Amino acid sequence: MNFNELVAQLQFFRDIGVESLDVSGTAGRPSPGHASLEATPYRAGASPRGVPLPEGEGGGTMTLESIREEIGDCQRCKLAPKRTNIVFGSGNPNAELVFVGEAPGYDEDQQGLPFVGRAGQLLTKIIESIDLKREDVYICNVLKCRPPDNRNPEPDEVAACNPFLKKQLATIRPKVVCCLGTFAAQTVLQNAAPISKLRGKFFDMDGIRVIATFHPAYLLRSPDKKREVWEDMKQIRAELFRLRS
Repeated sequence: MNFNELVAQLQFFRDIGVESLDVSGTAGRPSPGHASLEATPYRAGASPRGVPLPEGEGGGTMTLESIREEIGDCQRCKLAPKRTNIVFGSGNPNAELVFVGEAPGYDEDQQGLPFVGRAGQLLTKIIESIDLKREDVYICNVLKCRPPDNRNPEPDEVAACNPFLKKQLATIRPKVVCCLGTFAAQTVLQNAAPISKLRGKFFDMDGIRVIATFHPAYLLRSPDKKREVWEDMKQIRAELFRLRS
């Protein structure tokens, strides 16, 4: 790691609220229990494939507006009666990078926008750490309605919403999708492995690179995991640079 990379990493830690770092035992090697500070390089062809995108739905006839119209006043699952707003997604419809979360929380349900609470504020800082702005990316969730008491999504709810997530991704056709947390990663990748096993490496989904990282809400509870998220963000930045070249 050179001086500029070190400065960038320290600025990232500062921006996402890290006030101190344990540097014991870091001379030439990472401390026990911590990830290496060097990003793992992407190896083409080494990652398993994710779930295919809807066939023939990325050719320009479908728009985010038409998908939202198709959802309508959705009553497809048991979440509908208690929601305040459907939280469809927001951001750049031509984004190179899409973040997919789990489900709306209280603030999102009230405003009808994804990631506007404390976790959303942290996500904004994470996005800015790789020299992007929130309006440069697109942000959505697997579920479009808030589960009661922010409980985990249930299979029938995911099954009702997942077709619309797949259509969103097929319409945007980003270069990279970043799944935030276990449920987003398992849903997009159709892989039952825990987030600790899925994060930190790229998968292929019909030409779209998919990577998983910890959910910002989890980082608020476990700030020691911010180091791993920084590693994942560095991989995203490098992969976007590679795909633009």
